[in-house]
Amino acid sequence: MAIDNIWVFAETNAAGEASTATLELLTKAHSLGGSVTAFVVGSAGDAAAAFADHGAAKIYETGDLAGALPGAAVSAAMKAVIDGGDSPDLVMFPQNYGGRDVMSRLSVKLDKTVLTNNTDIAVDGDSVKVTTPVFGGETMVTTTFTGAGPFLAAFRPKSFEPSAGGAGAGEVVAAVVPDLGATGGAKVTAVHVEETLGPKLDEAAVVVSGGRGLGEAEKFEMVEQLAKLLKGAPGASRAIVDAGWVPYSMQVGQTGKVVKPSVYIAAGISGATQHMVGMKGSKNIIAINKDQEAPIFGVADLGIVGDVHKVLPKLIEALSSRAG
Repeated sequence: MAIDNIWVFAETNAAGEASTATLELLTKAHSLGGSVTAFVVGSAGDAAAAFADHGAAKIYETGDLAGALPGAAVSAAMKAVIDGGDSPDLVMFPQNYGGRDVMSRLSVKLDKTVLTNNTDIAVDGDSVKVTTPVFGGETMVTTTFTGAGPFLAAFRPKSFEPSAGGAGAGEVVAAVVPDLGATGGAKVTAVHVEETLGPKLDEAAVVVSGGRGLGEAEKFEMVEQLAKLLKGAPGASRAIVDAGWVPYSMQVGQTGKVVKPSVYIAAGISGATQHMVGMKGSKNIIAINKDQEAPIFGVADLGIVGDVHKVLPKLIEALSSRAG
């Protein structure tokens, strides 16, 4: 049996646009061959065109959930479609809160194993293998699904490059959410979206991250100012997130966001393994640290051995004068 029917759990952002993680997974699914289906929470809306352009030949949408928990509703809708005869061989999820929620619930409903935190996938006939980094990304492990599908797998963001030119129009089909029983008694009463300025951290072409070497929370302003001048996004190491200097949403690393910008500037970051897992895929890495033995220099394309309190102000001054 070949892997002919692949589903991707699809998401949209607050503006109704297809999420970057969804487009990455659809592109990869399309490259594996067979038919690709996007299964979206709520309505696909304007995002349907992007889903189709990145490989989705069919799009299931749950419609308005009327306050029902998204994970419970979507997993139940998926199970109902599968019971109706349209059963996928493989279901791909983004490694984020929404993806993990739906995947875990679907795993219980189908009694199927899940493989998470993956960065690659390969299909050979009816064999599906996923690649997972372990030990802080130092070792890559390949795992093969056994038994009968559907196979459920989650992938880290930025594991694949989104590429348009897929399946064409894309058929949109309603996926009915069945009665959720006691779970349906829980309702979403409010949704809060964090306000951001400039590009999103995991989508920015330029990222400027600060670490413990900044010395104090107030100095992070230099990182934000430099990022703004470069039309990029500010990021942070886990150390200063844990210290309460900046919110968790800015954390880059194994337990934060994975970024792959064209330019990544690490200011006052020593280069702990968990941090480098989240940024070493950047095209150009610039490291600024007064310790010439700092591990970050091992992955840097350009290393500046110097005090960030002297280097960053000079860089900001130079860029500000050029902008003026």
